[in-house]
Amino acid sequence: MPLNRIRIVLVQPSHGGNIGGCARAMKNMGLTRLVLVAPEDFPGEEASARAAGADDVLSQAQVCVTLDEAIADCHLVIGASARERRIAWPMLAPDEAARRVAEAANIQEVAVLFGRERTGLTNDELDRCQALVNIPANPEFSSLNLACAVQVITYEIRRAIETGAVEVPGNTADLLGEPLASSAEVQRFYQHLDQVMVESGFLDPNNPRLLTRRIRRLFNRVEMTSNEVNILRGILSAVTQPVTRTKS
Repeated sequence: MPLNRIRIVLVQPSHGGNIGGCARAMKNMGLTRLVLVAPEDFPGEEASARAAGADDVLSQAQVCVTLDEAIADCHLVIGASARERRIAWPMLAPDEAARRVAEAANIQEVAVLFGRERTGLTNDELDRCQALVNIPANPEFSSLNLACAVQVITYEIRRAIETGAVEVPGNTADLLGEPLASSAEVQRFYQHLDQVMVESGFLDPNNPRLLTRRIRRLFNRVEMTSNEVNILRGILSAVTQPVTRTKS
Protein backbone atom coordinates (compact mmCIF):
# COMPACT_ATOMS: atom_id res chain seq x y z
CA MET A 1 0.00 0.00 0.00
CA PRO A 2 1.40 3.43 -0.96
CA LEU A 3 0.16 4.90 2.34
CA ASN A 4 2.53 2.60 4.22
CA ARG A 5 5.53 4.15 2.45
CA ILE A 6 4.61 7.74 3.33
CA ARG A 7 5.88 9.31 6.54
CA ILE A 8 4.85 12.64 8.02
CA VAL A 9 7.86 14.32 9.61
CA LEU A 10 7.42 17.08 12.20
CA VAL A 11 10.63 19.05 12.75
CA GLN A 12 11.08 20.27 16.32
CA PRO A 13 7.38 20.59 17.23
CA SER A 14 7.07 22.58 20.46
CA HIS A 15 3.53 21.71 21.60
CA GLY A 16 2.39 18.23 22.54
CA GLY A 17 -1.17 19.13 21.60
CA ASN A 18 -0.11 19.84 18.02
CA ILE A 19 1.60 16.46 17.83
CA GLY A 20 -1.59 14.78 18.99
CA GLY A 21 -3.65 16.80 16.52
CA CYS A 22 -1.35 15.75 13.68
CA ALA A 23 -1.65 12.10 14.69
CA ARG A 24 -5.44 12.38 14.57
CA ALA A 25 -5.33 14.11 11.18
CA MET A 26 -3.10 11.35 9.82
CA LYS A 27 -5.30 8.52 11.11
CA ASN A 28 -8.37 10.20 9.59
CA MET A 29 -6.70 9.76 6.19
CA GLY A 30 -5.20 6.32 6.79
CA LEU A 31 -1.59 7.36 7.37
CA THR A 32 0.17 5.90 10.40
CA ARG A 33 3.88 6.71 10.07
CA LEU A 34 4.66 9.74 12.22
CA VAL A 35 8.28 10.84 12.70
CA LEU A 36 9.26 13.52 15.23
CA VAL A 37 12.59 15.33 15.03
CA ALA A 38 13.74 16.62 18.43
CA PRO A 39 10.24 17.29 19.85
CA GLU A 40 10.11 19.56 22.89
CA ASP A 41 7.07 17.97 24.55
CA PHE A 42 6.67 14.27 23.76
CA PRO A 43 5.41 11.95 25.04
CA GLY A 44 2.90 13.75 27.21
CA GLU A 45 -0.69 13.93 28.34
CA GLU A 46 -1.60 16.79 26.00
CA ALA A 47 -0.49 14.84 22.95
CA SER A 48 -2.58 11.85 23.99
CA ALA A 49 -5.61 14.00 24.74
CA ARG A 50 -5.52 15.75 21.36
CA ALA A 51 -4.94 12.50 19.50
CA ALA A 52 -8.53 11.51 20.40
CA GLY A 53 -8.39 7.90 19.31
CA ALA A 54 -5.15 8.00 17.33
CA ASP A 55 -3.08 6.74 20.25
CA ASP A 56 -1.73 3.93 18.08
CA VAL A 57 -0.15 6.50 15.75
CA LEU A 58 1.48 8.21 18.74
CA SER A 59 2.67 4.98 20.33
CA GLN A 60 4.52 3.91 17.20
CA ALA A 61 5.86 7.36 16.35
CA GLN A 62 9.58 7.40 15.62
CA VAL A 63 11.62 10.02 17.49
CA CYS A 64 14.86 11.15 15.82
CA VAL A 65 17.61 13.49 16.91
CA THR A 66 18.25 14.94 13.43
CA LEU A 67 16.32 15.44 10.22
CA ASP A 68 18.91 13.46 8.28
CA GLU A 69 18.20 10.47 10.51
CA ALA A 70 14.46 10.84 9.92
CA ILE A 71 14.70 10.80 6.11
CA ALA A 72 17.88 8.80 5.48
CA ASP A 73 16.13 6.04 3.49
CA CYS A 74 13.67 8.30 1.65
CA HIS A 75 13.88 8.80 -2.11
CA LEU A 76 11.46 11.72 -2.32
CA VAL A 77 11.23 14.50 0.26
CA ILE A 78 8.73 17.35 0.00
CA GLY A 79 8.67 20.23 2.46
CA ALA A 80 5.66 22.32 3.47
CA SER A 81 6.40 26.06 3.37
CA ALA A 82 4.13 29.04 3.94
CA ARG A 83 6.51 31.77 2.83
CA GLU A 84 8.58 32.77 -0.17
CA ARG A 85 12.29 32.08 -0.17
CA ARG A 86 15.19 34.12 -1.52
CA ILE A 87 16.15 31.25 -3.78
CA ALA A 88 13.09 29.72 -5.39
CA TRP A 89 12.45 26.00 -4.96
CA PRO A 90 10.04 24.10 -7.22
CA MET A 91 6.67 24.95 -5.63
CA LEU A 92 3.66 22.63 -5.85
CA ALA A 93 0.02 23.12 -5.00
CA PRO A 94 -1.36 20.58 -2.48
CA ASP A 95 -3.02 18.42 -5.14
CA GLU A 96 0.14 18.45 -7.29
CA ALA A 97 2.31 17.50 -4.34
CA ALA A 98 -0.13 14.76 -3.37
CA ARG A 99 0.00 13.21 -6.84
CA ARG A 100 3.79 13.23 -6.77
CA VAL A 101 3.90 11.72 -3.29
CA ALA A 102 1.33 9.05 -4.12
CA GLU A 103 3.09 8.09 -7.34
CA ALA A 104 6.50 7.82 -5.70
CA ALA A 105 5.09 5.87 -2.75
CA ASN A 106 4.09 3.02 -5.04
CA ILE A 107 7.71 1.89 -5.17
CA GLN A 108 9.79 3.85 -2.65
CA GLU A 109 9.91 5.66 0.69
CA VAL A 110 8.54 9.22 0.79
CA ALA A 111 8.60 11.95 3.44
CA VAL A 112 6.54 15.12 3.80
CA LEU A 113 8.19 17.63 6.15
CA PHE A 114 6.45 20.17 8.38
CA GLY A 115 8.47 22.76 10.28
CA ARG A 116 8.26 24.48 13.62
CA GLU A 117 5.00 26.13 14.62
CA ARG A 118 6.49 29.65 14.68
CA THR A 119 9.25 29.61 12.07
CA GLY A 120 8.67 26.64 9.79
CA LEU A 121 11.54 24.88 8.04
CA THR A 122 14.99 26.45 7.78
CA ASN A 123 16.80 26.84 4.46
CA ASP A 124 19.20 24.06 5.47
CA GLU A 125 16.24 21.75 6.01
CA LEU A 126 14.73 22.76 2.68
CA ASP A 127 18.01 21.72 1.05
CA ARG A 128 16.90 18.15 1.76
CA CYS A 129 13.71 18.59 -0.31
CA GLN A 130 13.10 17.96 -4.00
CA ALA A 131 10.12 20.34 -3.96
CA LEU A 132 7.97 22.45 -1.66
CA VAL A 133 4.21 22.47 -1.16
CA ASN A 134 2.29 25.60 -0.29
CA ILE A 135 -1.32 25.68 0.92
CA PRO A 136 -3.12 28.71 -0.58
CA ALA A 137 -4.61 30.87 2.15
CA ASN A 138 -5.56 34.41 3.05
CA PRO A 139 -2.36 36.40 2.30
CA GLU A 140 -3.03 38.58 5.34
CA PHE A 141 -3.29 35.54 7.62
CA SER A 142 -1.65 32.63 5.84
CA SER A 143 -0.09 30.66 8.72
CA LEU A 144 -2.06 27.48 9.38
CA ASN A 145 -2.05 25.53 12.63
CA LEU A 146 0.34 22.60 12.27
CA ALA A 147 -2.37 19.95 12.58
CA CYS A 148 -4.54 21.81 10.05
CA ALA A 149 -1.70 21.87 7.53
CA VAL A 150 -1.11 18.14 8.01
CA GLN A 151 -4.85 17.52 7.57
CA VAL A 152 -4.96 19.37 4.24
CA ILE A 153 -1.94 17.59 2.78
CA THR A 154 -2.89 14.11 4.00
CA TYR A 155 -6.41 14.59 2.64
CA GLU A 156 -4.99 15.45 -0.78
CA ILE A 157 -2.70 12.40 -0.66
CA ARG A 158 -5.60 10.07 0.13
CA ARG A 159 -7.74 11.72 -2.55
CA ALA A 160 -4.98 11.28 -5.16
CA ILE A 161 -4.74 7.58 -4.36
CA GLU A 162 -8.49 6.88 -4.18
CA THR A 163 -9.43 8.81 -7.33
CA GLY A 164 -6.71 7.16 -9.38
CA ALA A 165 -5.05 10.49 -10.16
CA VAL A 166 -1.67 8.79 -10.00
CA GLU A 167 0.24 7.64 -13.05
CA VAL A 168 2.12 4.50 -12.06
CA PRO A 169 4.99 4.44 -12.59
CA GLY A 170 6.92 7.06 -14.54
CA ASN A 171 10.03 8.23 -12.78
CA THR A 172 13.73 7.83 -13.41
CA ALA A 173 13.92 4.54 -11.55
CA ASP A 174 11.42 2.96 -13.96
CA LEU A 175 12.99 4.41 -17.10
CA LEU A 176 16.51 3.32 -16.20
CA GLY A 177 15.73 0.20 -14.22
CA GLU A 178 17.84 1.44 -11.29
CA PRO A 179 16.86 2.44 -7.75
CA LEU A 180 16.79 6.14 -6.97
CA ALA A 181 19.40 7.47 -4.57
CA SER A 182 18.31 7.76 -0.97
CA SER A 183 18.47 11.02 0.95
CA ALA A 184 21.50 9.74 2.87
CA GLU A 185 23.36 8.97 -0.37
CA VAL A 186 22.56 12.39 -1.80
CA GLN A 187 23.69 14.17 1.39
CA ARG A 188 27.02 12.30 1.31
CA PHE A 189 27.46 13.45 -2.28
CA TYR A 190 26.80 17.07 -1.28
CA GLN A 191 29.35 16.84 1.53
CA HIS A 192 31.90 15.38 -0.90
CA LEU A 193 31.17 18.11 -3.44
CA ASP A 194 31.52 20.86 -0.83
CA GLN A 195 34.88 19.44 0.24
CA VAL A 196 36.19 19.37 -3.33
CA MET A 197 34.97 22.90 -4.05
CA VAL A 198 36.78 24.20 -0.96
CA GLU A 199 40.00 22.27 -1.64
CA SER A 200 40.06 23.46 -5.26
CA GLY A 201 39.58 27.08 -4.25
CA PHE A 202 36.28 27.35 -6.10
CA LEU A 203 34.36 27.90 -2.88
CA ASP A 204 35.44 30.20 -0.07
CA PRO A 205 34.07 28.55 3.10
CA ASN A 206 34.12 31.92 4.86
CA ASN A 207 32.01 33.53 2.15
CA PRO A 208 29.87 30.82 0.52
CA ARG A 209 27.06 33.25 -0.37
CA LEU A 210 24.25 31.23 -1.95
CA LEU A 211 26.42 29.01 -4.13
CA THR A 212 26.00 25.74 -2.24
CA ARG A 213 22.25 26.26 -1.93
CA ARG A 214 21.90 26.89 -5.68
CA ILE A 215 23.91 23.76 -6.44
CA ARG A 216 21.72 21.67 -4.16
CA ARG A 217 18.60 23.08 -5.77
CA LEU A 218 19.99 22.09 -9.18
CA PHE A 219 20.64 18.47 -8.19
CA ASN A 220 17.41 18.22 -6.20
CA ARG A 221 15.47 18.82 -9.43
CA VAL A 222 17.04 15.67 -10.85
CA GLU A 223 15.98 12.21 -9.76
CA MET A 224 19.47 10.75 -9.42
CA THR A 225 19.89 7.00 -9.12
CA SER A 226 22.29 5.40 -6.67
CA ASN A 227 24.60 4.46 -9.53
CA GLU A 228 24.64 8.04 -10.84
CA VAL A 229 25.54 9.40 -7.40
CA ASN A 230 28.39 6.89 -7.20
CA ILE A 231 29.63 8.00 -10.64
CA LEU A 232 29.59 11.66 -9.62
CA ARG A 233 31.48 10.89 -6.41
CA GLY A 234 33.98 8.85 -8.42
CA ILE A 235 34.60 11.89 -10.63
CA LEU A 236 35.14 14.06 -7.55
CA SER A 237 37.62 11.57 -6.13
CA ALA A 238 39.53 11.42 -9.42
CA VAL A 239 39.68 15.21 -9.59
CA THR A 240 41.14 15.53 -6.09
CA GLN A 241 43.78 12.82 -6.43
CA PRO A 242 46.31 14.97 -8.37
CA VAL A 243 45.76 17.78 -5.82
CA THR A 244 46.56 15.40 -2.98
CA ARG A 245 49.77 14.19 -4.65
CA THR A 246 50.89 17.76 -5.31
CA LYS A 247 50.39 18.73 -1.65
CA SER A 248 52.42 15.74 -0.46
